[in-house]
Amino acid sequence: MWGIDRRVVQNFDWTLFGLVFALIAIGIVNLISSTHSGVVFSDEVRRQLLSLGIGCVALLATVAIDYRHFERLAVPLFAISLLLLGATLVLAPVTRGSQSWLFGGRFQPSELAKITLVLMLARFFQRNPPGEIRRVRDLIRPLGIAALPVALIVLQRDTGVALLTVLVASTYLAFVRIPWRGWAGVALLGVAAFAAIWSFFLAPYQQSRILDVVDPGRDPLASGYQVIQSRIAVGSGGLFGKGWVEGTQSQLQFLPTQHTDFAFSVLAEEWGFAGSVLVLVLYALMLLWGLLIARNSKDAFGAMLAIGLVGILFWPAVLNIGMVLGLLPVIGVPLPLFAFGGSALVTSLIAVGLLMNVSLRRYVF
Repeated sequence: MWGIDRRVVQNFDWTLFGLVFALIAIGIVNLISSTHSGVVFSDEVRRQLLSLGIGCVALLATVAIDYRHFERLAVPLFAISLLLLGATLVLAPVTRGSQSWLFGGRFQPSELAKITLVLMLARFFQRNPPGEIRRVRDLIRPLGIAALPVALIVLQRDTGVALLTVLVASTYLAFVRIPWRGWAGVALLGVAAFAAIWSFFLAPYQQSRILDVVDPGRDPLASGYQVIQSRIAVGSGGLFGKGWVEGTQSQLQFLPTQHTDFAFSVLAEEWGFAGSVLVLVLYALMLLWGLLIARNSKDAFGAMLAIGLVGILFWPAVLNIGMVLGLLPVIGVPLPLFAFGGSALVTSLIAVGLLMNVSLRRYVF
């Protein structure tokens, strides 16, 4: 007979749950402001709430299934995500220069691919512990695993998400024991690869975005406009901000994509340094709690899975905050759990559900 194990409720990770939903709640309040036009619940707010409902169902379903089953399902799930990525190249329309959305712009397969990539890498590193990897060539297999979705995302012409996927996979490199000489060789290859990408793959507008990090004033009305407006919004917030729905940069529509890529700029303008620090502290606590879950996991697969899931939440946050402050190029990566984006929110909640799963089953056998 079906039922809920009482130990599931008793050992549910309420700390992680509270941190995550505090970020989501602040994000929805911020979204109401950034899309404010005389109506409290704009179309974006309604869609985000719908995505939140779907994400909560996905989170609970993910928590209910013992994470050890996902080790056996990693290969078929990864294959399905690759098929969906391939399908976008045939079925998806070109939207803002990329071909990455299915079902009328409601589903982005690259978001699912990050989860399945982490499952595959966790499976590999569970069988090949990172602490025992001492040669660069031992990373050929995980490199090949990561290269499959990255290559398909590059073909979609979504450079930002491709970079993000590479960074998520690279999370595990912090735990290998390759000597510095090996990393020196990798660095040289990386420089050569960047030069080739710059020369043959990056479009002129993408090159301009990278150059704008050094000098955003070089083209203030075009490629540098977003960063300049974002810096004005962040700086004008002061210590405690201008107040909710009182930000001039956002309410007067000077700030582009303010409900997605630059949602944090809206927060900084309306709630100031204090509000920004609160959100960053919530992120830091959530990520540190995730690493604590990895350390306390009862098996290697759970530990490797938790590390990868932390990477899924960590890297987009770093890229987005750096982008908003003008420290990194504008690559279209929203702040996870906070900014508008249905696929991103559902994927983040699945990642959180898997983290809760690993945490829970330290006690539930």
